[in-house]
Amino acid sequence: MAEGWMTAEGFGAAEPSPEPSFPGVPADVKHDLLQDEDTFSDYGSHDKPGTILQRFVPEGNVPFPDIFQTNQLLFYERFRAYQDYILADCKASEVREFTAEYLEKVLEPSGWQAIWRTNVFEVLVEVTNVDFSSLKAEVKLSHPYLCESRVSTFTLECMKELLELKENRLPLQELWVVFDDSGEFDQTALAIEHVRFFYQNIWRSWDEEEEDEYDYFVRCVEPRLRLHYDILEERVPSGLIIDYRNLLSECEEIYRKFLNLRSSISNGDTDTELENVSMAEGLRLYSEIEQLKQKLKLIENPLLRYVFGYQKHTGIQAKGVRPTGRKITHVVSTSMMASLLHSLLRDKFYQESHGEMEIQFHNDPLSAINACYEGDTVIICPGHYVVNGMFSIADSIELEGYGLPDDIVIEKRGKGDNFVDCTGADVKISNVKFIQHDAVEGILSIHHGKTTLENCVLQCETTGVTVRTSAELLMKNSDLYGAKGAGIEIYPGSKCTLSDNGIHHCKEGILIKDFLDEHYDIPKITMVNNVIHNNEGYGVVLVKPKIFSDLQENAQDGSEGNKLLKVQTNEELCAMEKVGQEELLQYASGELEMYARPDFCDQTEQIEGNCEIVSELVAASTRKGQMKKKRLSGLGITKADDNLMSQEMFVSIVGNQFKWNGKGRFGTFLF
Repeated sequence: MAEGWMTAEGFGAAEPSPEPSFPGVPADVKHDLLQDEDTFSDYGSHDKPGTILQRFVPEGNVPFPDIFQTNQLLFYERFRAYQDYILADCKASEVREFTAEYLEKVLEPSGWQAIWRTNVFEVLVEVTNVDFSSLKAEVKLSHPYLCESRVSTFTLECMKELLELKENRLPLQELWVVFDDSGEFDQTALAIEHVRFFYQNIWRSWDEEEEDEYDYFVRCVEPRLRLHYDILEERVPSGLIIDYRNLLSECEEIYRKFLNLRSSISNGDTDTELENVSMAEGLRLYSEIEQLKQKLKLIENPLLRYVFGYQKHTGIQAKGVRPTGRKITHVVSTSMMASLLHSLLRDKFYQESHGEMEIQFHNDPLSAINACYEGDTVIICPGHYVVNGMFSIADSIELEGYGLPDDIVIEKRGKGDNFVDCTGADVKISNVKFIQHDAVEGILSIHHGKTTLENCVLQCETTGVTVRTSAELLMKNSDLYGAKGAGIEIYPGSKCTLSDNGIHHCKEGILIKDFLDEHYDIPKITMVNNVIHNNEGYGVVLVKPKIFSDLQENAQDGSEGNKLLKVQTNEELCAMEKVGQEELLQYASGELEMYARPDFCDQTEQIEGNCEIVSELVAASTRKGQMKKKRLSGLGITKADDNLMSQEMFVSIVGNQFKWNGKGRFGTFLF
């Protein structure tokens, strides 16, 4: 695709423009293709006769003619083209057929020029015919001959020989239509662009083998198209983009191996030991492909991408103890007045000093944190600090504001994935206000270790605080608001203690994630005396799968060889939930009594949600416990631990108030 971008001169119709001609196209199809406010091809200037598309001047040393600029179509233009004109409600197995029918209606079959582009060369060709069923064009070299090659030995004779080998037939997606200001070839250029974009960014080689449960556009095209534009518009974390592309490459490589193996089995002799080995290898490859496809779907689906996020941690390594063994106090201030220094000496250093203390001064918080080693302290003096980088805290340090949070403001400017990343074993942050702008990820992400947040204010942009698997958050007397996602996201296997906080004006208050993989433990959650109010959705949301599955529980052969996942029915799950449910609720109630009277759930309407949350989390924990028992039984381990205390029950949820949340106190999202 051509490098570079050009801006359309206008968007939207100022005056009706003359209708472009479509030779050989029926009248009803012509009407559908005309540019108006509702068609997919309405970008460009409408107030001039002729073409509505922009021209692009190819770069290079060869004077190629200009080509149509089509690679900057907007999301909704591509969306409507695929939904309304090209794919409609077709199945994956019908994609090529529907695409061919679309091209036959709008593509000029001959009489236009194009630049044939490959990784090695670019050459000007003339199209003499189009084979719609194969999505290929019959071409001949244009006169005069224009070619730019990255290989000096690639001559005219070589090009003629290459075309003969290809029978003068080229894939349409390798052709860039030469610009024509008459408007006659606008639809040809747009149609080829849609085909090119589809096979480069949407289509996967394994799509045809997917079960056609519902139409291909809804199942695959729309989520992949949205992901593509979310990436272009920097709404997806860079780490997730890398993960997605790596997963895609890995899946394509394994799928090629699977196809080669399947082809060798179908062409070989039957009932041989070698074929049995190949069948086992084929099942293994198929299982890997299915797992990779599920991970890709999680990222492609906008809702699941938000719900599950992705697991990563910052690459910053902990420095450990300073080589000299000393601990340093870092003081941050834009300017140091004598009165401020006197107050610091009186309030911080004289009282805490047990000997000689080393102090370093910094102008901004980021440089102070970057200079820290294990055990250091950062004291931030009153002021408004604007930072452009990310806080990566990998050592156990203490970050303390000297004053009230509203007086110590750290504001993030500039686009970036993260604001504060914590991986230290014991990080403490207090008396600071964080303000986030132009973010992709949350304001604070805790990947490992324990982070204590006390008396802080968090003004969020995307999500608020994310507590990843194996991480721990202790948040006290803090205020969090403004998140477009959840105020706090709690991952499986994490520990989260929330006490006397305000969480408000977010998309959701608190989101508790119960992963697809039943091997993850339920998070350990303590919520005491928090006020969760004025959130758009629920105060607390539990995300969980509709059903739990055992992977490869039984090896199956014959026609069932491809069914590698045995899924339990809802009836089985309901039966499992009843096992030990009363005992778990009794244990959870015992935990609650440590914080409030047994009848606290009936005291006021504001705290009714506490019991509801406890009950739902207990049920989820029960199911996971039963799944664990079943896996152990399958491995021949029949003695499972039924001791409730050994399960490290998670719940202490009391005294929380839920007010004016758009959808209520508590909700469950099933996927």
